Amino acid sequence: MDKPKVALVHDWLTGRRGGEKVLEVFAELYPEAPIYTLIRFPGSQHPSLESREIHTSFIQRLPFLKKRYRSYLPLFPLAVELFDLQEFDLILSTSHCVAKGAIPRPDALHISYIHSPMRYAWNQYFAYFSSDRLGWLSRRFIPPVLHRLRVWDTVSCHRVDFFAANSKAVAARIRRYYGRPAEVIHPPVDADFFQPGGTPEDYFLIVSALVPYKRIELAVEAFRRRRDSLKIVGQGPEFKKLHRSAPHNVHFVGQVGDEELRSVYQGARALIMPGEEDFGINSLEAQACAVPVIAYSRGGATETVIENRTGLFFPQLTTESLLDALDKFQTVAFNKQEIRANAERFARPAFRAKMAAYIQEKWSEFQEQL
Repeated sequence: MDKPKVALVHDWLTGRRGGEKVLEVFAELYPEAPIYTLIRFPGSQHPSLESREIHTSFIQRLPFLKKRYRSYLPLFPLAVELFDLQEFDLILSTSHCVAKGAIPRPDALHISYIHSPMRYAWNQYFAYFSSDRLGWLSRRFIPPVLHRLRVWDTVSCHRVDFFAANSKAVAARIRRYYGRPAEVIHPPVDADFFQPGGTPEDYFLIVSALVPYKRIELAVEAFRRRRDSLKIVGQGPEFKKLHRSAPHNVHFVGQVGDEELRSVYQGARALIMPGEEDFGINSLEAQACAVPVIAYSRGGATETVIENRTGLFFPQLTTESLLDALDKFQTVAFNKQEIRANAERFARPAFRAKMAAYIQEKWSEFQEQL
């Protein structure tokens, strides 16, 4: 079979972040492939995806979806298993939750690009569900639900023939939790769009979903002790809590469009990444705009930031450690051309070529085994 019939599976289409930008490249590689996703918010994606054939799950019809879709997490495994993929020869899933658990037919090939094994079930469980974050009822309900999700997540990994990971850190988690190897193929940055320019301003920047494991509260507390301005771009369930505690020099911008996001990057002194990132596409978007990065020294950021050349690391998840890095930042002279050149190594054409070659290689291997 020279040309397989392909389906794309993605967790959900509710915003345009790194995972959706990977999906856009998959859609370019396979322009006829339909997309299967649990949830879709129309208008949330690039036009190249909005115009595609998109199939959603039964969760799309449940109440209060816009604000409460995360509450339906216990139903997500069932929802992805109900996608009928029997007509497809090749399944490409991009997953940070349940997409990799889609069920292919026995003689089909399933390649899964993993942004992270389910964070809230594995490495970030206590960031989301520590006892001090849960009420009496939640402490009795959530742990057994997450236990069942871990069992399902482990079992469903055997529905995947080959794993690709967005970073070495994620490949290590796949090996630890699933017992499987993964090819590391770093995700793409749109270096043609994100470029230096604009008017430099006097603020630091965070671009992030406002969720517990991102550790935005460390940066909020750090800037309580500084006079510098901090802008935070993004939305999420932690917004109210963070906004209530923020000092006057921390400004929440909310969700912004692509043009405004580029402008905000261009005006920043540095991008701050206060938590452990799986990969952190925002690091490369900032560097493509010639803006240095201050990041926690674990996870994907260590694969995109070059210490003292394109950014700085802080070694501990504490406000004091971040403050030390902010103080050091004042003493380092960064070369904008070098920062930009580092981002260009991860440009979209390079990712597209690597991903296309990887899929073709695995398809050829799979065909030989049939």
